[in-house]
Amino acid sequence: MNIVILGSGHAATVLAQLMHSKGHTILQVWSRNTVHAQELALKVNAKVLTDLQEIDRSADLCVLSVTDDAVAGIAAQLSLQKKILVHTAGAVSMNVLKGASPNYGVLYPLQSLRKELRTIPEIPFLVDGNSEEVKVLLADFAATLSTQVLVAGDDERMQLHLAAVVVNNFTNHLYAVTEQYCNGHQLSFQMLHPLIMETAERLKTEAARQLQTGPARRGDEQTIQKHLQLLNNEPELQDLYKTISNSILKMYHKNKELR
Repeated sequence: MNIVILGSGHAATVLAQLMHSKGHTILQVWSRNTVHAQELALKVNAKVLTDLQEIDRSADLCVLSVTDDAVAGIAAQLSLQKKILVHTAGAVSMNVLKGASPNYGVLYPLQSLRKELRTIPEIPFLVDGNSEEVKVLLADFAATLSTQVLVAGDDERMQLHLAAVVVNNFTNHLYAVTEQYCNGHQLSFQMLHPLIMETAERLKTEAARQLQTGPARRGDEQTIQKHLQLLNNEPELQDLYKTISNSILKMYHKNKELR
């Protein structure tokens, strides 16, 4: 397909490179930051687009990959006639695009994407379209990029986006506060890397509920209280520890709760 990329951030950069690597042609790259547009255009052998009204007429698809709060504003500046317009946001309705083109949809990458990635990870895609024809076309297109493609409406996509925030963003925050704790006590956070990797690897073959271990899973309140005492001078981490321990206790020991 002939594609125009609108955006130059993390997702736009990785998706443009992925599409280019799969044999699609990136015609133009637009960004509010022209320097960033130039950098991305160079990587995918595209031209820099400086005026949204001058989108290449031979484009089959325009991919609007910007921050969630910018999608509607940029879409309002577009008039694409029959070109398919998609956004890549997990928490934005498809319908914000309806004034920009008669053919529109969503191409949402369910993955954490960063410009700095040396290799592109496996990326599941959630797609949607304002007609069956657009849905089929976008699903077929996504299948050239990934082996995992799901047609999902706004509600299902939003729910999966929420789930992604919990398993990715929340988990990474726990890594961050734990790293800070280790640094503050002259402990090696790197010693925990094998544990982190092993836990994630097990999820490929077993249900997360069955993999739970630790003092809260065992109902070992004596060890939990020892840990909480260690955190007396770190109330924020102490609160996190207590909240998550209570959640685990409720799942496996319904009548237990820390006071």
